[in-house]
Amino acid sequence: MPNPDYICPICRSPLQLAAPSFRCENNHCFDKAKEGYVNLLPVQFKHSKDPGDNKAMVNARRAFLEKQFYQPLVNKLVELYQEFGLPSANILDAGCGEGYYTHQHKSDENSVYGVDIAKNAVKIAAKKYKDCHFSVGTLSQLPFTDSYFQWMVSIYAPILEQEFSRVIADKGFLVTVTPAENHLIELKSLIYRDAQPHDTSKTPIRQLTLVTEQQLNYQMEFNQGEDIINLLSMTPFAFKASEAVVEQLKSSTNFNCQADFLIRLYQKAS
Repeated sequence: MPNPDYICPICRSPLQLAAPSFRCENNHCFDKAKEGYVNLLPVQFKHSKDPGDNKAMVNARRAFLEKQFYQPLVNKLVELYQEFGLPSANILDAGCGEGYYTHQHKSDENSVYGVDIAKNAVKIAAKKYKDCHFSVGTLSQLPFTDSYFQWMVSIYAPILEQEFSRVIADKGFLVTVTPAENHLIELKSLIYRDAQPHDTSKTPIRQLTLVTEQQLNYQMEFNQGEDIINLLSMTPFAFKASEAVVEQLKSSTNFNCQADFLIRLYQKAS
């Protein structure tokens, strides 16, 4: 597998791999971890000691996703890439977490990258998916050269159009996945007295061209409380759940909940 093309997060000059480290012309050095990832998040860029999802959240999401409750979403994302993307594309998963969606795009012809601010998640991703390149970094200053990627995905992660556009090649694509109106509405209804649908009217994308917008809705059936708790742990309303609701979900053996995704495909002009 060829060496990835990173830039220094401090001075923005190219990084060269001189094992076991990446080093730039200004002698800024970043070690490659034994798991295979590189940490490109300097301490001065951190807003907390351990930014991003904590270990418990990462492990809950990993356990949930590996049971394939979101497999229809994976299938749709791969279909979009196969329909619109280049077989030999450089692909970036921005906010990759533990790499579940990242590696689904990998083929013998392309190069796939994942970046996330959560070191706990990136470590898992790099250890499990050896054929992809993973790094710890911030989405607001991606450690890649301009126009490097022909395909980029952002799944339930912050969407920063200006920085994303910088690293997307001319005629390249960006796929965003956000909650549609009724995503997890049954779960929300247990937590909030007046659970509101998601607002889908807002989009942070202004300059890229919308190619297609699709909604993916289906029912998930849960017969184990552990799976429901893992799902709850992935959501921003987990902290609002009362002890009574958590206990109810833990003991549940028959719970249905909607998955409702809004998938948008954008293209950068040439």
